[in-house]
Amino acid sequence: MRNKILIFSLCLLFYFKGKAQDLHYSQFYNSPLNTNPALIGIFNGDQRFNLSYRNQWKFVPVTWTTFSLAYDRKYYLEDDKHFLGFGGNLNYDRQGDSKLTLTGINVGASYTRKLTKNHLIGGGAMLGFSTRAFNTTNLTWDKQWDGVSFNPNAPSGENFNFQRVNMLETALGVNYRYQQSSRTFVDAGIGAYHLHQPSTTFYNTPSQSLPIHLTLNAVGNIQLMSSLDLQLSALHQIQEKYKETLIGGLIKFYVNQKRGKETQVHAGLAYRTAGSTIPTIAIQYNEWYASFSYDLDATNFNKIVSSNRGGPEFHVRYIIKSVRPLAERKICPIY
Repeated sequence: MRNKILIFSLCLLFYFKGKAQDLHYSQFYNSPLNTNPALIGIFNGDQRFNLSYRNQWKFVPVTWTTFSLAYDRKYYLEDDKHFLGFGGNLNYDRQGDSKLTLTGINVGASYTRKLTKNHLIGGGAMLGFSTRAFNTTNLTWDKQWDGVSFNPNAPSGENFNFQRVNMLETALGVNYRYQQSSRTFVDAGIGAYHLHQPSTTFYNTPSQSLPIHLTLNAVGNIQLMSSLDLQLSALHQIQEKYKETLIGGLIKFYVNQKRGKETQVHAGLAYRTAGSTIPTIAIQYNEWYASFSYDLDATNFNKIVSSNRGGPEFHVRYIIKSVRPLAERKICPIY
């Protein structure tokens, strides 16, 4: 049975060869540095910490786990018309019994300028270093089958030149923001990752490059009532032949608006064109925010592997808002 699971894990790996190249968060708006480099520093506050975790196919013996840790902050310039953002993130992704892992560290910067009272435009760039590796210890191969069972001591017949590949990462992005108030705004942008298409092959063969990953992202927040907001979000991703669209909405209830006790409760639903329905809930207390979503995957592949059961996703965020002396305060274009 164990050997069957190991073989099955390889099927998972090759089935998602295209999709598994990059991180795959359903709550993309809670992982902004992995969505668009121009979103560095685009938030209400001075410093931001983000923690993200996802476990795809949690109920399958062979899981796909993703973890991200990010930090970014704003630096105000001489007037209220522009500011800089600086940040970085750590990403870790592991798939299957081969423990195919992607570990990456990235740093980036952005520049945002106020065009008019309500309109802002910005651009960002990221540079990083990633390592992709795998381990053959728990794998079995066709040449180890003796007709009755697998013999783990038999030669595998596989000759990998490398079990680890190092890659340089580059990314660019632009973002437009319309801001009417702190609760009514729209962000829309385009991001491009793996601009120089690094090699990902484990063999001494002609290079197998990682395709450019394009993201088209949009998030809008509308104040409907004094205690009620609506958030709409959309993400379209293109990576070579792979395309995916994710759209969703959240209702935000302002349970308490007293200073020092500000509390919000969010609930919503998203849909991925690949076949997933994603209910989402979140709570925000002052500068702390936590969210949870669950992918209900209805694809034919998922019907086979986990009876339509997908995987959970968690995000935690903390924002620091500095209090400056009155003489140093500036009107921030991002409320």
